[in-house]
Amino acid sequence: MPHPDDERLAALRERTRALCARFPDAYWRETDRERRYPQEFVDTLTAAGLLAVLVPGRYGGAGLGVTEASVVMEEVNRSGGHSAACHAQMYTMGALLRHGSDALKATHLPLIARGELRLQAFSVTEADAGSDTTAIATTATRDGDEFVITGHKNWTSRIAESDLALVLARTSERGPDRTHGLTLFLVDLRRVRAEQPEALEVVPVRTMFNYATNQVHYRGMRVPADHVIGRVDAGFRYVIDGWNAERILLAAEAVGDGYWFVDRAVAYANGREVFGRPIGANQGVQFPLADAYMKVRAADLMRYEAARLFDAGEPCGAEANMAKHLASEASWAAANTALDTHGGNGFVDEFDVERKFRETRLYQVAPVSNNMVKAFVATRVLGLPRSY
Repeated sequence: MPHPDDERLAALRERTRALCARFPDAYWRETDRERRYPQEFVDTLTAAGLLAVLVPGRYGGAGLGVTEASVVMEEVNRSGGHSAACHAQMYTMGALLRHGSDALKATHLPLIARGELRLQAFSVTEADAGSDTTAIATTATRDGDEFVITGHKNWTSRIAESDLALVLARTSERGPDRTHGLTLFLVDLRRVRAEQPEALEVVPVRTMFNYATNQVHYRGMRVPADHVIGRVDAGFRYVIDGWNAERILLAAEAVGDGYWFVDRAVAYANGREVFGRPIGANQGVQFPLADAYMKVRAADLMRYEAARLFDAGEPCGAEANMAKHLASEASWAAANTALDTHGGNGFVDEFDVERKFRETRLYQVAPVSNNMVKAFVATRVLGLPRSY
């Protein structure tokens, strides 16, 4: 198992930390207040090649693994930033890398590695389907050398800031095998915007924190047939393949948040004096902080184990799900402890606790709710009857 202080990872961690230091709390406070996409931050990470760590060296990337990618995401959040602005380029990369045609990879990956193309949008979820991805209703119909996509998606984040999108649509009727009949497409949004703007409607959705998410309407959007990822009707498998990476990366983000909350709360507890002594001298403050820290450390180890298995090409569904669950619970516990430690100041925006508090709450719900993770572990790991 890689250790957080491994020399190779430590160098990447310090490099990421140095870049993040250019964007202090005030920057993130402003983008959150205005619900503005942190383009300057994303451009900085892109120029440094940190968003292309998963792209193989032959295409101009760093050729590293999910372990390294998770360190980058962790450090963004641990610095006080919010990695949701750019994390999709990490976890969407796998579908193209592992299942895309040689032509698609040769055309797009070098441009992604150089920062000339952005792959930030993953368009899967629909309002009526929710967590049951096999129930999506967006269709893709073959018309000569193209597919015509029609339907509605929600929670399609960063599509306005992206050049490419992965879109999942139904190409065959749902049968006994619920996973059959879905196809994954790589959509060139630049071409769509230029040639068929009426086929794509993006409706921004304001959320409790700065997430750049949208509802999207596809109205006869035409996509070349050679932009299918893998095989027609087999797209669900490719999406699942990316889910494990997504869970590991978001676990790392939650771990980063957890460390941030503990670090901030400890600093505040050491510096804040009431009744003639630091509040950190009180066990009522110490014990919750120690407990939160231990939970974050434990979740951190599960993140590394899941990432190790993923990078070795071994089954890691259970570990990826458990890492996401444990990290999200740990970051939320740390968030509440930090808020309690700060008292009334925790609700004041200039202390940044309330912003990070809102941001870290997401990880218990997305990309999959913790109850669904429990159901997965109960049925797939413990062998209990399926509940859904």
